Amino acid sequence: MEIQRYIRYGLSLSLTLIFLLHVAGVATLPVLKNLDNQAYDVRLNLTLPENVEKQVVIVDIDEKSLAEIGRWPWNRDVMAKILDQLFDHYKIKEIGFDIVFAEADIDEGGRLLEEMSKGTLKNNTEFQKEYKKVMKSLQRDIIFAESLEGRKTIMGFVMDINTAVGKLPQPVAELNRESLDKLSFINPKGYTANLDIFQDKAYSGGFFDNPMIDDDGVFRRVPLVQEYDGKLYESFALALARTALGSPRIELVVESSDDGNTLFMEGINIGEIHIPVDDKTGTLVPYIGLQKSFDYIPAIDVLNKTIDISRLENKIAIFGTSATGLLDMRTTPLDTLFPGVEIHANIVQGILDQRIMQMPGYSATLEILMLFILGVSLTFVIPLLSPLFGLSVSLATVLFIIGLNLYAWSNQTVLPIASPIFLTILIFVLNMTYGFFIESRGKRHLAKLFGQYIPPELVNEMSGSIAEINLEGEMREMSVLFSDVRGFTSISENMEPEELTKFINAFLTPITAIIHHERGTIDKYMGDAVMAFWGAPLKDDHHALNAMTAAVKIIKRMEALTSEFEARGWPSIKVGVGINTGPMNVGNKGSEFRVDYTILGDAVNLGSRLEGLTKNYGVDIIVGESTKHAVPEFEYRELDRVRVKGKLDSVSIYEPICLLTELDDATDKKLRKYHRAVKYYREQAWDNAEREFLELSSLDKESKIYQIYLDRILEYREEPPEENWDGCFTHTSK
Repeated sequence: MEIQRYIRYGLSLSLTLIFLLHVAGVATLPVLKNLDNQAYDVRLNLTLPENVEKQVVIVDIDEKSLAEIGRWPWNRDVMAKILDQLFDHYKIKEIGFDIVFAEADIDEGGRLLEEMSKGTLKNNTEFQKEYKKVMKSLQRDIIFAESLEGRKTIMGFVMDINTAVGKLPQPVAELNRESLDKLSFINPKGYTANLDIFQDKAYSGGFFDNPMIDDDGVFRRVPLVQEYDGKLYESFALALARTALGSPRIELVVESSDDGNTLFMEGINIGEIHIPVDDKTGTLVPYIGLQKSFDYIPAIDVLNKTIDISRLENKIAIFGTSATGLLDMRTTPLDTLFPGVEIHANIVQGILDQRIMQMPGYSATLEILMLFILGVSLTFVIPLLSPLFGLSVSLATVLFIIGLNLYAWSNQTVLPIASPIFLTILIFVLNMTYGFFIESRGKRHLAKLFGQYIPPELVNEMSGSIAEINLEGEMREMSVLFSDVRGFTSISENMEPEELTKFINAFLTPITAIIHHERGTIDKYMGDAVMAFWGAPLKDDHHALNAMTAAVKIIKRMEALTSEFEARGWPSIKVGVGINTGPMNVGNKGSEFRVDYTILGDAVNLGSRLEGLTKNYGVDIIVGESTKHAVPEFEYRELDRVRVKGKLDSVSIYEPICLLTELDDATDKKLRKYHRAVKYYREQAWDNAEREFLELSSLDKESKIYQIYLDRILEYREEPPEENWDGCFTHTSK
């Protein structure tokens, strides 16, 4: 018994040490961060303010406005009319545009008249006279720019990309290099800003991107300042609030370390208002309620002057959108579909009302001290108590922590709550269930839980690797596979339900068997489609190779099924497979009624898009660039450089040809000729590329890829690609 008690002491103190290392940033525990985020969300939802005198309204690009004015973007002369109505008729205080006007609004009629005025009708006095009369009305950018001038207009821009587009507003401060090195501002590499003509005429500007989104994708914190090229630029919301206060200068409140080598941000002052921030000028969004807590006014009603003046008079207006199709929906602690424009409204309102919560710099020190006291005291007290008394002490400790935290919250201070509560609960559970729960039932539960996802032969292997399994969710380097039967809809329409079920089972069963044999985890079946992944729940150093091997075997097995299906009077099937490798969020996802062990992330979405492209390119398997690099055992053909639906960056896609050990000279020669043709194509050497592709097409008439490039060459000869084109082709469908 004595040795068991010492083991409990050791386990509890080790647990306390882990929590301390987490707070110190040495060994981060994602589950604690997630719990703290969720606890913050609960407190926020329970303490939403009442009777807020809202100073912000939202001029909304809603479905009604889109239906009457037309799809976005609207012509700039329409924007100018809306702006004129807002200032001249409705007497708003200021307006901010939660939109970037980075491209010119070119009127085709105006362009034609301009060409005529400089060409054949250059000396036609009558034409030139009429041209000058109508030209100004066709220069819509000039009309919009003139409507900005002399008014308090704030232009939004983005600072999260690698290119410099448009013109930035005036910075709010410029620091020397020594000061910048001592502070830790977010330092983006580029920006997308508004056209010079707009920013020059506007009153100010601010960025509306948020590089501080939490790992779960929730908007809790936003930066108020970012540094670019040694200059500081304010956020969109800060610019609006500061303008409403008469544009006082920004004052950074900093503290210096003992040695003077590091500066810590404490807050930002604008006039008499103090805004608490973290070391990167991040501030917690002071939400006042669920979406539509602010007054949303359709843009078309402003244009037609059909709303009461009192709803807009002397208000801060933000021009943005709540239309789902314009993709400005965000996940917040209050709602999973929250208009991004209303997040700005909450920040502006919170700054003006001085309702910004603070997370003080000493919170980490306080958390470490609390964890140390709790861990040591509970470690030596709980083992001495009966289960009932131990439960009572643990509950009392948890209630004390909650009470202290709520008291701080009522004074606009956010203190950590998850780690002390979780440590208390874990030490109690560890002591009360030591041995039985952890060593025996834990293994049986794990085997039962994952038996539905993975092949039975891996369950026993997992039982010996419990520490490797994380159900709460984590980021891992993994590989995902999507397979889908082409033309399945037309096949299913010609089969009776019972026969269709047998048909689906006949090809899904061997696909599943192959995935299991290659150590894959079935994520889900989607009708005739299968989604599987490698690298979880058990880590797999060869996840990409195993996924590739499974894909090749699936294609071969489906080809072998053709004769079997014909014998049963069934149609033959053709399967497309997409594979991608990259960081993925894996863990239990779902609701209180049902959860699934599944994966999420951009790398997963790209894998699905790759499968969808197999039909476009007439190939069986398409893999992403990361998978290609992870599986050098195969020879590949680079199919294309594409921009798939839902992605801004271009990616290279590849078709695996065969194992390198199976590559023959004829195939190798043809591949080198193909890649040479692609090189000519990207260099826009159309004649050379066409010659090579025509020769390849004559050698392999079944391949679709050659004709794809030949068709593009014909199009690009008629209408050349844009300047600095990198050979990328944009796919607009999934």
